[in-house]
Amino acid sequence: MRRSAPGRTVLPTAPSDETADQAPDTHGPERTHAGSPAPTRAAVILPWERPSSSERTGVDPSRAAEARLSEAVGLAASIGLVVVHKSILPLRGRRPSTLLGSGQMEAEKRHLAEEHVTVAIVDASLSPVQQRNLERGWGCKVIDRTGLILDIFGERAVTREGSLQVELAHLDYQRSRLVRSWTHLERQRGGFGFLGGPGETQIEADRRLITDRIVRLKRELEQVRRTRGLHRSARKRVPFPVVALVGYTNAGKSTLFNALTGAEVHAQDQLFATLDPTMRGLVLASGRRVILSDTVGFISELPTELVAAFRATLEEVAEADVILHVRDAAHPDSAAQRADVLAVLDGMAKEGTLDEDFGTRTIEVLNKADLLGGADALPAKPGSVAVSAITGEGLGALKEMLDARIAAGMEQADYDIEHSDGARLAWLYEHGEVIGREDDEQAAHVTVRLLPADRARFERVA
Repeated sequence: MRRSAPGRTVLPTAPSDETADQAPDTHGPERTHAGSPAPTRAAVILPWERPSSSERTGVDPSRAAEARLSEAVGLAASIGLVVVHKSILPLRGRRPSTLLGSGQMEAEKRHLAEEHVTVAIVDASLSPVQQRNLERGWGCKVIDRTGLILDIFGERAVTREGSLQVELAHLDYQRSRLVRSWTHLERQRGGFGFLGGPGETQIEADRRLITDRIVRLKRELEQVRRTRGLHRSARKRVPFPVVALVGYTNAGKSTLFNALTGAEVHAQDQLFATLDPTMRGLVLASGRRVILSDTVGFISELPTELVAAFRATLEEVAEADVILHVRDAAHPDSAAQRADVLAVLDGMAKEGTLDEDFGTRTIEVLNKADLLGGADALPAKPGSVAVSAITGEGLGALKEMLDARIAAGMEQADYDIEHSDGARLAWLYEHGEVIGREDDEQAAHVTVRLLPADRARFERVA
């Protein structure tokens, strides 16, 4: 790269179609004087269409746009990008070639050049043609919302299942772009992520190779899902009630998970800090043991590739006895985030992977109450509880509500247990709530409340 001044970089222009195939890959990641990679300078651009009268929800459109832009900036920052320029571009219509208007294209080109931006993030879904034309027009790498989220997932997934799901989604997304648009197979698109600099492994896979890899990945994922199914079956035989945490990304699920269980799950003030489901045991005030499951965060307009690929991470939600919907009560767009989460759960219910009455086993947890003056400052609503996972305020009330919700799902049964069968009697005391007992010379007559799974297990081995 040519340098015009210390610390200032003049970006090379995008290669033309005639020279792209022959262009040598000579420009690697920019380095600081110390030899370490310099922070990637990024821009976040939000093409914004005003909602129609039928789509308006009473939220100020300008505020909604600012909230969406702020979220996109947070996504970029969460993987180390330095956002030096951001803008909201009102759309009068979507252009098939560039999405944006010609005047907007020129104005953004000047801004990107002035700020020496190397990656422009367009917070919208771009077609391969639109993405390529924007790169030509602006002279820098361009990724859309789907590409950005896929890159974040690729960086954060650590388990075998998570890595397989990310690769599957990535290949599904790239399949058309590699074959139809990126005809010269730029080296700078090599590797696993979209933001990896030039010099990474060149992508030379064609549609057949990608399709073969997708088939293999799906086969491996199916095996992983079968293994997870065996684990769930083993837990059902224990069995303990399962409580799943769901919520918008960065709502504080992992912090709440740690506060309740004393675990040390990675929790950070960034989007998608948790991708792989984690489980820990929790003992409630009644002495009842439950399994708490932390899941991946939801986000608006989740790429369709990821909705399908990450279905297995939400299987714990479908199997849960209680769902804790964790909300960031202090977020200005909290209501819209709640609607996004419920939309995903509704979609799962319509597909049959989640009971349609999931709302009856859902507790709404209004987190970050410390930022709003404390739990008492939030209005009390049936089926909800205000907490602060940071200070611990409201956690006792949450546990009580969780205890009550689990108890509400129990069934009452009567059993006659011979005195010589002390093991079965002890099992009922350990796994249920004995609410009545009368003893005579032959047996103990016990009235007990049990979870349906516990009752089935007890009667099966009787």
